[in-house]
Amino acid sequence: MPTLATAVQHYLHETLGVFLPKYQPWVRRDELPYFLHDAFDFWEVELLGRTVLVAMDRSRNPSSISDIRLRMDKVSSVAGYPAVYVTNTLASYERKRLIEQKVPFIVPGNQLYLPDLGIDLREYFRQRTNSAQSPISPSAQAMLITALLRPHWNPEWHPSEAAARLGYTSMTLSRAVRELTATGIASVRKVGRAQYLHLEFPPQETWERVRPMLRSPVQRTIWIRHEFGPNLPKRLAGLSALAHHSMLAEPQQPVYAVNRAAWNALNASAQSDGPAPGYLECQLWNYSPALQQDSETVDPLSLMLSLQDSTNERVQGALDELKERLPW
Repeated sequence: MPTLATAVQHYLHETLGVFLPKYQPWVRRDELPYFLHDAFDFWEVELLGRTVLVAMDRSRNPSSISDIRLRMDKVSSVAGYPAVYVTNTLASYERKRLIEQKVPFIVPGNQLYLPDLGIDLREYFRQRTNSAQSPISPSAQAMLITALLRPHWNPEWHPSEAAARLGYTSMTLSRAVRELTATGIASVRKVGRAQYLHLEFPPQETWERVRPMLRSPVQRTIWIRHEFGPNLPKRLAGLSALAHHSMLAEPQQPVYAVNRAAWNALNASAQSDGPAPGYLECQLWNYSPALQQDSETVDPLSLMLSLQDSTNERVQGALDELKERLPW
């Protein structure tokens, strides 16, 4: 039996207090489409008087949440009973999305979610320390995202260069460096008077580790008169930016992002607190919407954070599509 299957077997025994459940290979796997053959190992298991099919992910590249849901639906429809997705690791936001979409899953030693059996054992999450749970500041978030989206990946980077481009003071830079090293994702290296930050993990793993500590950059939504739009430093944001990067339909009203400096430069007569004819919808961001140069839109990581709480399935599907296009 594969190592992952053994880990699941012992995890079910430990968490549910049942005898070690017995596995047997699923005899109907040949009825599945060919691509599912290669992606999973399938085992039948009797659990609390019910038969479930355990689908153990063996692909090296992580699948999107929408792909996982569609694959489990297909497997379950062929089997005639629940298919449970099993993997060694899932980011917290991925677990949240699977729960929202009622997809059964097991992460051995971490979480067990079987809605068909009325089981949701989220208390088995591995807990971070309180300091790691605390959100980092907008300036530290902006500097980290800038580093993760560099065209040519290098784990080492000069934070003062990012701070200078973003207009941050030396005090803000020092605080951001302390915050990023406190998360455990980066360490400081000094060469003479120069200070470098070294990211301890590849970009995708860094993003998954730090994402629970990141916040939406959107402070509030404001409306600005159309005639001020052409001279306003802004980027496509929200659903407009997501539509630009995916197959999502364009919203009826374009959405833009502006920083506080641009907003403060407008007089009160240019603004409205609610939608009105002749006004542009703008998001006021707590850091620069222009972290990526030469782009019509806000950066993809900040965009994902700004829309992560959307309950619209089409939006979440487009976010999965955007994730597949990240330069990692």
